[in-house]
Amino acid sequence: MTARVVCGSGGLIAEGRVSKMPMFQPSKRDGVVVAAFDGSGDGQVLDLDTAVKDGVLGGVGGGVIGAAVGEKLDLKKMIEELDLPEIPSVFICPISLEPMQDPVTLCTGQTYERSNILKWFNLGHYTCPTTMQELWDDSVTPNRTLYHLIYTWFSQKYLLMKKRSEDVQGRVSELLQTLKKAKGQARIQALKELKQVVAARATAMKTVVDEGGVSLISSLLGPFTSHAVGSEAIAVLVNLELDSESKTNLMQPTKISLMVDMLNEGSVETKINCTRLIEKLMEEKEFRAESISSHRLLVGLMRLVKDKRHTNGILPGLSLLRSICLHKQVMGLIVSIGAVSQLVELLPALEPDCLELALFILDILSSLPEGKAALKDCGNTIPNMVRLLMRISESCTQYALSILWSVCKLAPEECSSVAVEAGLAAKLLLVIQSGCNPVLKQKSSELLKLCSLNYTDTIFISKCKLTRTIL
Repeated sequence: MTARVVCGSGGLIAEGRVSKMPMFQPSKRDGVVVAAFDGSGDGQVLDLDTAVKDGVLGGVGGGVIGAAVGEKLDLKKMIEELDLPEIPSVFICPISLEPMQDPVTLCTGQTYERSNILKWFNLGHYTCPTTMQELWDDSVTPNRTLYHLIYTWFSQKYLLMKKRSEDVQGRVSELLQTLKKAKGQARIQALKELKQVVAARATAMKTVVDEGGVSLISSLLGPFTSHAVGSEAIAVLVNLELDSESKTNLMQPTKISLMVDMLNEGSVETKINCTRLIEKLMEEKEFRAESISSHRLLVGLMRLVKDKRHTNGILPGLSLLRSICLHKQVMGLIVSIGAVSQLVELLPALEPDCLELALFILDILSSLPEGKAALKDCGNTIPNMVRLLMRISESCTQYALSILWSVCKLAPEECSSVAVEAGLAAKLLLVIQSGCNPVLKQKSSELLKLCSLNYTDTIFISKCKLTRTIL
């Protein structure tokens, strides 16, 4: 006997379901009771295999494949592990908007997840949540046909995923064996394929780690490694979970030196991967500041941040620079390569997430005497900082205000007048009157007082008026 299902406005209706709903009547075909809509034209009778095979429910082929025969798979587990972005709408419970695991149908012909509709009833509702019709029968009927469709569809996807995972694990093992023996172009090709597999499959990452792939790939990095091999090896490593031992191994001076070379001379993708890997290594407690106390590293990093043709490097570049700034031994070196003025000039063109990072770095560097001097000597420091007050976020306002305070304290007469002319007094009044952090309000009051020292009361009050566009 062929299983049959109705696709209609009420979803999928279980075979043999005789409802009390007046417009819904059962019919018989070939000895099988089939649910159908009488005269509405909405109902379409489909057998189960056709529904799946023909893609009516988004299936990938009829039946459950491979190892499913004789093996009972847990539907809940399959749904959780697959975590699919697109699922046939008829599988979704209208209440929770999640795939149904125990679908039941009401007298109105609408189907829901059992636990969800029972909760609805327990809240005192005796209506159909979808149609809002009052229920003349509060019983629920298991929709076994729909359950079978859901189970079959998810089983197909799940077993296909498992098969692919097994294939991926086997291929990863083969590639790791190849890397142990191959040299030259064969090694590069193996790394390229491994990079693609690791980037696409979480199971591949786990296999690489479990089979000792991290130490194997790390061993390929050294003073005589070509950039072709090094760039592919780093592209794999940056996507892996590295334990403490692996990070310590990668912190060897010769390996860091290779990363720095590629940060300066590699492709944009390679530069970004080197940046991300170095930042990952810096998370290790045993990381030594000497590893990043490199003029060449910082210069390469600033080149990446300033590259207007490849803006995808700005965020990872600033993120690493932020991490480096937290090491006091390196801060002076950052200032010495001209990073302060370069970052100030970049501010107007940065996206909010990058902007906050850049301001954080400048604020940290302003704690150094040479950092303050560099900020003061940059003509756009004050106008750019004033413009950013109360504009992007409270954090940006905080950093900009701190930088302005450092500069104005360094040269009160010179910088305060420039700041006031740029509209600082009016912006500070906005901060004071806003609902932001009390510490920011206090700092604004102090800076406003500092700026007023060079003016008479009448003139300074006129400077505080909102006669210009503040934004």
